[in-house]
Amino acid sequence: MTTAHIPVITIDGPTASGKGTVAHKVALDLHFHYLDSGALYRLTALSALRKNVDLRDEHAIAKLAEDLPCRFSGEHVFLDQIDVSAAIRAEEVGNTASKIAALPTVRQALYGLQLGFRKAPGLVADGRDMGTVIFPQAQLKVFLTASVEARAERRYKQLIGKGFSANMHDLLKDLTERDARDANRKIAPLKPAEGAHVLDTSAMTADEAVEQVRKWYADLKKHHVV
Repeated sequence: MTTAHIPVITIDGPTASGKGTVAHKVALDLHFHYLDSGALYRLTALSALRKNVDLRDEHAIAKLAEDLPCRFSGEHVFLDQIDVSAAIRAEEVGNTASKIAALPTVRQALYGLQLGFRKAPGLVADGRDMGTVIFPQAQLKVFLTASVEARAERRYKQLIGKGFSANMHDLLKDLTERDARDANRKIAPLKPAEGAHVLDTSAMTADEAVEQVRKWYADLKKHHVV
């Protein structure tokens, strides 16, 4: 059965732009399914780190991604039936995820898994290539951005709130390096999708960003695009 009729909203953007929070809230408001594609890469990274897989062994990591024993339940993420919602947010995991996301075989291994999240009544998917690669025909494509300073401050508060140690100087450095790595990789580089609405959230609250995305989607419905 085709899924082409099921509406999709993609929300892409760099680390700590707020895309995860915004996408999750929009999905809740619309009663849509939610895909945190970054979590799939973080889960693969966490699995590789825990199994001591050589991060230079692209095919071994792709095999982990292909057989990823994960599931999502609300805001909780499980790996091998263990809640790893907090563990996948550690900086080491995030940096490792950014590195393995540049590997073509890993991206291919996770491609079909991501497509499977498109189920009625609709899907909100967040990541870095949701609108450019995974769901290029999405009815609404959004690209969230924010200054690196604003994103570092958000990331700092997020990590401290979850009980992790954090250093603002290190976060600024890591985000800048990750931005460059994501934007310059050969496979699915980070960039706004064709026709995407670009939204700078530097001076916006999450609720304000959610309201804007909801307005864009409402406009599409009004004009019978979805």
